[in-house]
Amino acid sequence: MAGETVETLVIGGGQAGLAMSAHLGRRGMEHLVLERHRIAERWRTERWDSLVANGPAWHDRFPDLTFDDIDGGSFASKDRIVQYFETYAAQNGSPIRCGVEVRSLERMADGRFRAETSEGVITARNVVSATGPFQKPVFPAMIPDGAGLVQMHSSAYRNPGQLPEGAVLVIGAGSSGSQIADELLRAGRQVFLSVGPHDRPPRAYRGRDFVWWLGALGKWDARAATPGTEHVTIAVSGAGGGETVDFRKLAARGMVLVGRTEGYAGGVLRFAPDLAANIARGDANYLSVLEEADAYAAREGLDLPEEPEAKRIGPDPDCVTDPVLSLDLAAVGVTSVIWATGYVLDFGWMKIDVFDDKGRPRHERGVSVVPGLYFIGLPWLSRRASPFIWGVWHDADHLAGQIAARSHVLPA
Repeated sequence: MAGETVETLVIGGGQAGLAMSAHLGRRGMEHLVLERHRIAERWRTERWDSLVANGPAWHDRFPDLTFDDIDGGSFASKDRIVQYFETYAAQNGSPIRCGVEVRSLERMADGRFRAETSEGVITARNVVSATGPFQKPVFPAMIPDGAGLVQMHSSAYRNPGQLPEGAVLVIGAGSSGSQIADELLRAGRQVFLSVGPHDRPPRAYRGRDFVWWLGALGKWDARAATPGTEHVTIAVSGAGGGETVDFRKLAARGMVLVGRTEGYAGGVLRFAPDLAANIARGDANYLSVLEEADAYAAREGLDLPEEPEAKRIGPDPDCVTDPVLSLDLAAVGVTSVIWATGYVLDFGWMKIDVFDDKGRPRHERGVSVVPGLYFIGLPWLSRRASPFIWGVWHDADHLAGQIAARSHVLPA
């Protein structure tokens, strides 16, 4: 591969890279996709065993390939999603090379890019970074390694049998944290769940999936005030056939809810006194979606069954009205801590002046401030939908058009 030259180099072979390849291919543009492991590797090795997509199969897909063996209203397993992407790559003839890592990328004096890979050097006129939003797990160094606890990020969690006997503290109550905590509770573990600020959309309402409502209400097209800088934790679950995450019901089943985790000393973990406020914020978000949906249905004359019971919010459990503000982990039998605390971007391999002071790429809808360099698959790249399977498809179409226009005006 030494000395190879390509028109456009796409780095990453997950959903973003495959969508990018599809749109470049449709335009007849020469390109190469490099994937350091296997297609959709993070779905294979950085997710728990029982994970399913958070959106139904009719929605969480590319528009030109369905899940032909899954009902549209059900939720694809992680293994089925891997198979979907493998099928998609083969069907589209994506020029993808797996097992090739890009170790560094720099821009040369003539404006082209030089990629140092595990198999040699590649020079490209255009480069698309499709490495996704889940790059580097956030693992706060709050509890020391010598505390006698098993600690892991949610990306390393697989199943309850992986953990030692005893209670488990899950820190973070977004999609990953709430689903993992629920699975552990069902497995008979005592579970403590640290809940921060979050949105809590309904799984479904009035006969329509929440993803349908978010589209109808224009929420998928919402743009962050500063693309790439805003993140909202969303508590939503496709587990068990898809269900609305209700922290009160988890508490009623025996889970102990606590507020945001603030600090640790001498075996004791401290929590912020914000649990009730965080639960109330989630409720407000939930009810606002229902109210907007009702208004939309009335305005559009939709004949949808009403669900007045969906608006009933149960009473706060004791752990919310009288929250635990500190926890002696050994005293309550906690032996494992799972940090469901998300990810940060990691572009240490990119030796190009394209990042702001917080390490975020400077771009407009994925077109960076450096000519010929593009980003795709990042949160809020162009809108709320950008990091999702179907959302990245539309961003890829836009970027492929930008690359085609640039290639048209540049000399060969």
